[in-house]
Amino acid sequence: MSSETSRPTTEASRSTTEASRTVTEVSRSASRTSGPVASRRQVLAGTGAAVASIAFTGAFSELFAGTAAARGHAGYGPLVPDPDGLLDLPRGFRYRVLSREGGLLRSGEGLVPSNHDGMAAFTGRHGRVHLVRNHENRVTARIPVPVVEGLTYDPMGKGGCTALELDGRNNVLGEHVAIAGTAVNCAGGRTPWNTWLTCEETEDRAGTNGYTKDHGFIFEVDGADPRRTGAVPLTAMGRFQHEAIAIDPGNGIVYETEDAFDKPFGLFYRFLPNKPLGGTGSLRAGGHLEAMRVPGVPDLSVIQEAGTSFEGIEWVPVPDPLADGTPIRFQDFGPRGITHAQKLEGCYWGGSSVYFVSSFARSGEGSAADHHGQVWRYEPKRRRLTLVIVFGAGKDVDLPGESPDNICLAPDGGLMVCEDGDGAQHVFGLTRGGEVYAMARGRQNIGTPDKPEWGEFAGVTFAPDGSTMYVNCYTPGTTFAVTGPWR
Repeated sequence: MSSETSRPTTEASRSTTEASRTVTEVSRSASRTSGPVASRRQVLAGTGAAVASIAFTGAFSELFAGTAAARGHAGYGPLVPDPDGLLDLPRGFRYRVLSREGGLLRSGEGLVPSNHDGMAAFTGRHGRVHLVRNHENRVTARIPVPVVEGLTYDPMGKGGCTALELDGRNNVLGEHVAIAGTAVNCAGGRTPWNTWLTCEETEDRAGTNGYTKDHGFIFEVDGADPRRTGAVPLTAMGRFQHEAIAIDPGNGIVYETEDAFDKPFGLFYRFLPNKPLGGTGSLRAGGHLEAMRVPGVPDLSVIQEAGTSFEGIEWVPVPDPLADGTPIRFQDFGPRGITHAQKLEGCYWGGSSVYFVSSFARSGEGSAADHHGQVWRYEPKRRRLTLVIVFGAGKDVDLPGESPDNICLAPDGGLMVCEDGDGAQHVFGLTRGGEVYAMARGRQNIGTPDKPEWGEFAGVTFAPDGSTMYVNCYTPGTTFAVTGPWR
């Protein structure tokens, strides 16, 4: 996720009860071209539809293995500029602002914190929906997560989670702190027993940046009843710069990505719990942490051809999961080493496989090679790793389709992807046929209109019944509910 900044904005004072609004259609030209080969950001000439043709290579059908949803279609039409300057959507779609940083939490515990990040939606009673939302707050955060007795890990940590309770029409019924005193809560993932695992993307120790406890852990959060889970670090799952997790629903193995900021970059892990699939609190029973080794491949960025597979993937015990002396990625994994990758971010389970994303790799920052995004698939039963999709180079940063980050399955059988790149920021859809389309574009121009600064999207997720897409803008922190003619 993005490094944190604090910027003034006139939008920050908007009411958290802002009514939903319908956008009106505005025709747009879609005639940009860049030669005979389409880039990842090139809009198809002359179609009039907001469909971008990405220079993907690979078998898109693999991304949806085991899903029962219908084949995705190529988008919902062109994006219509929002007259209120917040969120551009296709015709027929509406958004509602559920919550904005600086507003008052309904619980009265304090202000809505900054830096909205990873998020998931859970079924509540009587048709209600519970959203659990991360706040990727460092010590410099403008608005910290309020300290709440019984829910706070380290009083000096400014990160954590808040939770919203919504009725069937996306009216906000409640908003409260779910965990506090953590740091840099980036992404995470849901458990089969419907709790949220929030991940700290930091390795700061006690005594660093004023912290009173070590950070870099995963915490379990029950958004509906946070006191059931409290603020207990799942230390056996490792202390490192966590990004996201996905759980094998068959055996409870947890897969974890690491978004380390410096070379040798992060690892891909699996955690074998002592008490798998045991419900809330079962992960506290401990387990064993291992890191993935692809024999002969020290850096995944060097693999450039989609469809490349590796058999016999190895899992190596992590010498010191708590990283008491040395960060895990620097530890000694033996003479054969371990496999690293830059920007390991989104992670999800589909069918019988786990998928994970490398948003980009840059040789100038220490990677062995360059790319604009990769999606990998690991099949546990076959111990096989496959590079499924490679994102190609693009030229127009104001069109969607670079640096994939958070990912979720969409009701139409495709994917929704949050973009974390340069220029205008989008939520873009990917169909089963390999087409990319813009679903939403941020319009929160901070500063001067001719030099906008775009807040990235994060935490895209759908209501359990598929009727609403929820998504965050990272800064200024905003949570949206998007409704419309979902297929």
